[in-house]
Amino acid sequence: MPRVKVPRKSTSVDMTAMCDVAFLLLTFFILTATSRQPDPLDIKTPSSTVQFKVPDKDLAILSIGKGKVFMEIIGQDVKKLTLQKMATLYGTSFTEDEAKRFGVISSFGVPFGNLKQFINLNGDDRAKFEAKLNGIPTDSTTNGELYRWIEQSRRATAELHNTEMRVSIKGDSKEEYPTIRKIVDVLQKQQVNKFSLITTAE
Repeated sequence: MPRVKVPRKSTSVDMTAMCDVAFLLLTFFILTATSRQPDPLDIKTPSSTVQFKVPDKDLAILSIGKGKVFMEIIGQDVKKLTLQKMATLYGTSFTEDEAKRFGVISSFGVPFGNLKQFINLNGDDRAKFEAKLNGIPTDSTTNGELYRWIEQSRRATAELHNTEMRVSIKGDSKEEYPTIRKIVDVLQKQQVNKFSLITTAE
C-alpha cells in the first residue's frame, strides 16, 4: 500500500501584529514617563543595614549638604496648597501658572523672597540660581522659613489626604553636626519626633 504523504506547512509565524503592539507599548511608556530630576545637592548618604522603604506619598524630604537645606514635597496637590498657604502667611500671591510650575519642581532651596524668580526660570537656570544662594533659611524659631514650610506642608497634607505627613532627612555623611541639629530642632518644635534618615544599604 502506498504511503500517504502529509503536506508540509510553513512553520513561520507572521510577527507584524506583535511588532506593532510592541512599538505601541514602547511609545506609550516613553510619552507617559517623567524624567528623573537631578538632585540639587551632591549628597553621599551614610550607609546602614536597616531596610525600610520610603513612602511615595504624604512625604517631605529635607536634603542637607554643604551647609544648605533643600526641601522636596511629594505630590503636586500638596505642593500647590502649601505654596498657597505660604503666600498667605507672607502677604503675597502666585499666579495659577506659577503654582503649576511649582507643582512639577522636584525640590527647592531658596529663600521665600526669591521663590517667584526661581519658579519662573527654566531647569538649568534654576540650578545656577540655587548655587548662588544658601538654601532655605534654617532659623529654628517659629517664624523661620524652614519651620513655616514644614508646618504648612503638614497642614496641606492633613487637609487633602486626612493623614500625617512623614518627614525624611537626607544628609551628607560629611555634613557638620550643628546643621543637622538645627533641622532636628525645627522638627521637635512642631512635635515631630519621629522621622526617617535616608541611607544607602551596606
